[in-house]
Order: sequence, then structure tokens, then C-alpha cells
Amino acid sequence: MYIFFVFFQAKPGTEHGPDALREGGLIKKLMGLGLDVHDYGDVGTPSHEDDHHFDLPVKNPKHVATASENIAADVYNVIKSGRTCLALGGDHSMAIGSIFGHSLAEPEHVVVWVDAHADINTPLTSSSGNMHGMPLSFLVKELQPYISKLPGFEFIKPCLSAKNIAYIGLRDVDPGERYIIEKLGIQSFSMSEVDRHGIKDVVEKAMHYLDPEGVKPIHLSFDIDALDPSLAPSTGTPVPGGLSIREGNYICEELAATGRLTCVDIAEVNPSLGNERDNLITVNSALSIITHCFGGRRQGTYPKNYQIPIPTHTNHVAPPPS
Repeated sequence: MYIFFVFFQAKPGTEHGPDALREGGLIKKLMGLGLDVHDYGDVGTPSHEDDHHFDLPVKNPKHVATASENIAADVYNVIKSGRTCLALGGDHSMAIGSIFGHSLAEPEHVVVWVDAHADINTPLTSSSGNMHGMPLSFLVKELQPYISKLPGFEFIKPCLSAKNIAYIGLRDVDPGERYIIEKLGIQSFSMSEVDRHGIKDVVEKAMHYLDPEGVKPIHLSFDIDALDPSLAPSTGTPVPGGLSIREGNYICEELAATGRLTCVDIAEVNPSLGNERDNLITVNSALSIITHCFGGRRQGTYPKNYQIPIPTHTNHVAPPPS
């Protein structure tokens, strides 16, 4: 059984992403795969006055902290109930709550992070102060000596070892992030590796590194800007030279085929950017990615209990008279 779970986040415009996917027919598509789908609605994210940090240029820390705590609680409850969680953003700071909540339910889980960006800046390495560029830094155990204390983040406990993360699709990585990746030995497949080895080898290497015995729950955090901007123009930080829809779908098919994909994030669909055609292209790409996480296959799919119809006397067509 599967749960469809949606919430808002802080980056302007991305709060409309979940509704754009709903209106694009997401629930119908998932139900067409034979899934039991429940839409939990939007997680509340109350605003905060004076939402800044006096010593650091970090934007909206209280807002992100409140949202993350609510997201974590709901993700935990969904997964603990034995269901699979689909979390729709919203910007990628959503992953603070979704990964932390997942870790509370399944502490041994691993994370496949598909993104043009590494999103592992600390508050001190970030040049923008945007929280959607920092989510992993709050979760990785080895980074905690470098993390500044932020208001509202007291509930977050580091829950990921660097060895339990694999990146796919990177092509716009800040200097501090590159240093962190190399210092901690995080498995990283940029678009250079995708071009050099092909997506099949990249996915196999990533999964063998993360889980050589094939037993750990998987968390997929997929930023739509991992795809090439021609396929996802309505997103906030597009970077040329991204994954094709074939490569994106292949990643999702392979993770789904393990039977251990228990939480999926879809981040950074932003209908406020671009024109109507851009929005349609982006939503359709996101829908394709999502359905391939939940049983959609390019060779064709049928519902779990599908059977070939048997003719009866009421629908039997008699042969024409001779």
C-alpha cells in the first residue's frame, strides 16, 4: 500500500508545485498502477516574525525548522505504518524533515540524492544563505562540528553517515561542497561520470557502494533540476547538461525494482517560473519520474490483480449467418 503525501516549503513559487502535480493527474496515474493512494494534504508551515539569524546570513531558519519538524513527524508515521511515502515540495530544504523522519522509522536507510546541486553547504560555507542549499549538512554526522546552531533546529539529530549517501547528476557544486564531498569520501557521480560510464553502470555502482548486500531501505531525494532544463524549465536553479528523461526514469525503475524504496522526495517544481508550456513540460517530466518510482515501466505496466477478461454469453458476438 502506498501513501501520497504533500506539503509546502519556503522558496517562493515552489509552494504551488504539489497542486500543479495534483492537477496534472498524479493521483489518477498512481491509482492506474493499482496502488492504494491516500493524499494527506499539505503540511502546515506557519510563518515567523524576525525569521533570521543575527550572526549568519541564513534565510528563514525558523520557518524551515517548523516545516521540517512537521514533515519528519508525518513521514515517520507513514513509513512506520508500513506504507511508502511520496513527499512533494517545495524546495529541497524539505529533505531535512523527510530524511530525518525516515531515519526515525528505518535507521539503516540509505540516501540516493539526484540533483544538479550537492545541497551540502553549511551555514558558513554558503554564499547565499538559502536553506535549500544546506539540507544534507544538518543530517550528516561527520559534519556536526562545522554546523552553527540555528533557532528551531534543536530537534534535528544527525542521522546519516557520509558512507550512506550517493549523488547522481551533479554539475553545479560550490567550492565548500566539493571539499566536503572529498573530505568525507561521499560517493559522487557527476554528469561527467554519467557521460563516461552510462547511467546503468552509475546506478549499479551507487547501489553496490551503498548497500552491497541489498537489504537496506532506500530514500530517493530527486530534485527536478537534475533533469536537463529542456525537460524541466520551471525550476529555480536550472543547469544545462542534465539528465535525460530516459536516464531519470532508469534511476527510478532500478530503485523501485529493489522493493526497498520506502520514501521519495520530489523537489523544486516551480509553476511560477516560465510560461504555460514550460509548466506543462516540467509537470509531465515530474509525473514521469514519480510513476517510474512506483511501478511504472517503459516496457508496459498492468495493475497487480489484472486478469484477461473471459467472454460471456452477454458479450459474445455470434458469427454472421451463412
